[in-house]
This record gives sequence, structure tokens and C-alpha cells, in this order.
Amino acid sequence: MLLASCCLGAASLQAAESTVARGKYLVQVGGCGDCHTPGYFLGKADESRYLGGSDVGFKIPPGTFVGANLTPDKETGLGSWSVEQIVTAMTKGQRPDGRMLSEVMPWRDFAHLTPADAKSIAMYLKSLPPVNHKVPGPLGPNEKPDFPVLTVVAP
Repeated sequence: MLLASCCLGAASLQAAESTVARGKYLVQVGGCGDCHTPGYFLGKADESRYLGGSDVGFKIPPGTFVGANLTPDKETGLGSWSVEQIVTAMTKGQRPDGRMLSEVMPWRDFAHLTPADAKSIAMYLKSLPPVNHKVPGPLGPNEKPDFPVLTVVAP
């Protein structure tokens, strides 16, 4: 933090900290930890791996999807994604590789975030401690998961 304060200046550092704090608040009230923290759907969230990716999948047409690792781990999380790429995925459903996110991810709802709030969330995610946890999937409709799955059944 000393390096940041000498290079950014007090006002810039305070603004950055305020932005990250806003992002943390939005992530908490948005329930992001529910789908993106291991153990949550098994009754005991592993807070030491908060937002490090789920261990339970959602089975919906056209396959099975697991909540991604949202920490800045370069190998298994968002570490190589820019703030802008995170905002695009969150608000437009498009990953940097061009693939669309699953319908389980409520990106259409997040499309209504203000640009400042979306950026705050992305900056908060970039500020988290990295968690090395590769989530399984996505799996196609004929692939059998070897992990717990919540199945969504259409009426």
C-alpha cells in the first residue's frame, strides 16, 4: 500500500479504495458468493476460497455449468482478464475468448448495472487473493458429471 500511495497520490488512492469497497458491497448483496464459492451449495461455504469457483454444477439445457473462479488467479481464475473484459462478461455475457456465458449466470440482470458499479465489481474481483481452483466443465448434454449437480427441470 505504501508504493501505491507514493505513486497514486492520496486522493487517487482513496478513490480506488472507495471503488473497490463499492464493488465488495455489490458482490455481497448480489449473492455472487452463492454460486462462486466452494461448499456453498453443500451447506458450508469455504470462506478461505471465497469466490474461488463452485464445486457443484447446474444442469440445464444445453449442459452442465459450474460457477467460475472469480479470483485473480492467472491459471484458473480471472487473473489474465482486464477490468474491461470482466465488465463485458458480467454485463454482456461474452468472455474474452468470444464464448457466451451460460444462462445460469444472470448477466442480463447485471447489464442494468451502471458502468461505475460494473467497474467497481471488476476492480474488487481483481483485488481478491488468488485462489487456484479449476472448476470442471462446461459439459455437453451427453457428458456425465463426476461432481454434485443441481438439475433444473422444466415444467
